[in-house]
Amino acid sequence: MASDPDPPGPDPRLHRPRIATLAALVGTLLTGLAMPAIGLARESDPTWILLGTLGVVAFAMAQLAALYVVVTPWLTASTRHRLLVGFAATAVASVPLVGPVGDDRWATWAWLGASIVGSAPLLLRRWPALLVMAGTVVVAIGVAAWTGGSIRDYALVTGTVGLGVAVVGWLQVWFWDLLVHAQRGRTAQARLVATQERLRFARDVHDLLGHNLTVIALKAELASRLAPVDAERAGREAAEVQRLALSALAEVREAVHGYRTIDLRDQLTATAQVLRSSGVRCTVDQPEEELPPEVASQLAPVLREASTNLLRHSRASWCTIELRRDGGRIRMTVSNDGAGPAEPDRHSFGLRGLADRLADVDGTLRTEHHDGVFTVEATVRAAR
Repeated sequence: MASDPDPPGPDPRLHRPRIATLAALVGTLLTGLAMPAIGLARESDPTWILLGTLGVVAFAMAQLAALYVVVTPWLTASTRHRLLVGFAATAVASVPLVGPVGDDRWATWAWLGASIVGSAPLLLRRWPALLVMAGTVVVAIGVAAWTGGSIRDYALVTGTVGLGVAVVGWLQVWFWDLLVHAQRGRTAQARLVATQERLRFARDVHDLLGHNLTVIALKAELASRLAPVDAERAGREAAEVQRLALSALAEVREAVHGYRTIDLRDQLTATAQVLRSSGVRCTVDQPEEELPPEVASQLAPVLREASTNLLRHSRASWCTIELRRDGGRIRMTVSNDGAGPAEPDRHSFGLRGLADRLADVDGTLRTEHHDGVFTVEATVRAAR
């Protein structure tokens, strides 16, 4: 089988299935190695008994290592290569060591050949595996001719038994691969959820800091300009900068710890205060009933972005913020005069990004610029 270009690390949840698969493969492929023992028992020459035993044991150990490669996808490429080369080397060495054992009385090496045929589809890609399987049958026929054994028996044992072992082993490895891929899918899904949550958190932090830092920058600039001409008002503006910075710090801390609950009514009050302190006449019209938290979390970023754009890109003298329930939907409208042609800077998440976020929850965002009045209208589904 092909090696995975990005193999996973060991997963404790796959430990028992992996051991069971390895045991099944060992039982299937190494059972045939008991048959060469019959050939060793029939051999009368001590030298060939010793060499044959050495060849069978070395072959069995190398095949165990090769099977370990099959069920251990996180092995490095170099380790896999060494183990597979070792198995190939012992398979070749088994021909002169085991081939003569039993003479014409028992097809000893044919059973090793069957193990090679059964292992090839598990270790190699399709065409190399087919070449190895065919080459092994040819070698078995050559061993039969060399030792005076039955060519028919050698070919049948190596070919048919080897194919049967290959089918059973392939099914076992196929089930193992299904488990591995299923586990990778669950792991990838968990990573995707974590990534989406990080992106959501990043957007929330951006919304918090983007609005607050814009207001702080404007207030600080105003305090700097007022310092030479109106020290008392400059001090008030500096105090307001300090209050906004502390408020932003508290909000970020709450967001980081996951305890921030958005209260849209508080957000509306704070936004109106900031706009009024900046010289913008602001009126807020909202329903008396409390909005569900999910609705507040969807509309609050729109309110922050709209007020931030108002302070940054317009010369507004008034602003109206209106919330209305329209059937099964909640509509928020933010309008102001003094809108200019300026666009949000390239670092801003922007209203386009907010429109995409609302679309994900079956909401809409519409903007309109008419006669110097800029309007942002966001609509979301009301909670049942």
